[in-house]
Amino acid sequence: MERKEFLRSLGAGAAFALTFPCLQGCSKDDVGGDRDIPSGVDFTIDLDSPDASSLNDLGGFIEVASNVSENGLTDIVVARNLEDELVAASLICSHQGYAEVEFSQSNGGIFSCEVHGSRFAQDGTPLNQVDSVPAKALKVFNTELDGSTLRVYE
Repeated sequence: MERKEFLRSLGAGAAFALTFPCLQGCSKDDVGGDRDIPSGVDFTIDLDSPDASSLNDLGGFIEVASNVSENGLTDIVVARNLEDELVAASLICSHQGYAEVEFSQSNGGIFSCEVHGSRFAQDGTPLNQVDSVPAKALKVFNTELDGSTLRVYE
């Protein structure tokens, strides 16, 4: 039996079953672009937990993904800046929506996107322009420390 005949004999259902995983694997979410900026953010972090241990060091950061927003996952990067303050910003870059923002100790402590090189001050102000696209601010969140519990909120 030739390949064409074989594929015809499978029918549309089998063809869909074979191609669906590929289509699912090639979605925008998997490559990281066009993710929604977090909204409705209000959660706490136990700074004594092992997951938050990197926040004990100046320049240390963690990425938080939790189901706390009306839009589903909330993607936040929380860092202890070089002035020993806890700061939080969107993990989603305002340039092209990739979930690749990290805290960097360079230039006194900035947020930077590992995909296209966008850089932001701790207040979210863009520090550079990428791909001739006008820079948009990175969303920054309020933080409040109560003992060893950090609240991140809008």
